Amino acid sequence: MERILVVDDDERLGALVVELLRRNAYEAEAAISASQARSKLHEAHFAAILVDWMMPVESGIAFIKSLRASASHLQNIPAIMLTAVDDVDKKVIGFEAGYDDYITKPFEAKELIARLRALIKRTTTARGDIAEVLRFGNCEFDTKNDELRCNGELVHLSTTELSLLKTLCQRPNQPFSRCDLARKLAFQVSDRTIDVQITRLRKKIGDNQKQPTIIRTIRYVGYAIYCE
Repeated sequence: MERILVVDDDERLGALVVELLRRNAYEAEAAISASQARSKLHEAHFAAILVDWMMPVESGIAFIKSLRASASHLQNIPAIMLTAVDDVDKKVIGFEAGYDDYITKPFEAKELIARLRALIKRTTTARGDIAEVLRFGNCEFDTKNDELRCNGELVHLSTTELSLLKTLCQRPNQPFSRCDLARKLAFQVSDRTIDVQITRLRKKIGDNQKQPTIIRTIRYVGYAIYCE
């Protein structure tokens, strides 16, 4: 289930949009400021963000500009601007800042959901499907047959290790939070369990435990696998 972040200083409207998204099969969370949104974006993966233009302290424009200028995985997150201002010049400013789409308040629920679905679909299509064979270090992972080979030798993986590797490979070079990994692996466990599984997987692929270059620890976020 795709997760959406709604960023709006109007808590009542934010709650209504979150409820709308949940009724349409999305996971959704709300943030009432740009700073709170950043914290949530670093804690978990979101498929897209909906951001209000007019917010105190840091506007929606300033917020998206900062994301687009960052060197993190947030640089390309799909974003829709929500605003009460229906003006062509304002729309141009939004697009130039880095928004992918724009919808004015008040909006029809059907239109918001349709635009969101279209944006996520375009973004997913642009990224392309996962490669059948991913290479990292001295290893190759056959994603179709679930086979890992290192230095030409077949490497046995436990069910949990295989699930973890497959999950990481869904988004090469982009991080997953520990929470996301635990959820995708259907764990009801602590972050520490994910750390243990990562350590075991690193050992099997020959990654340096002290300075890993393949399954990297992304500070304040989680883990990402870096492929060739």
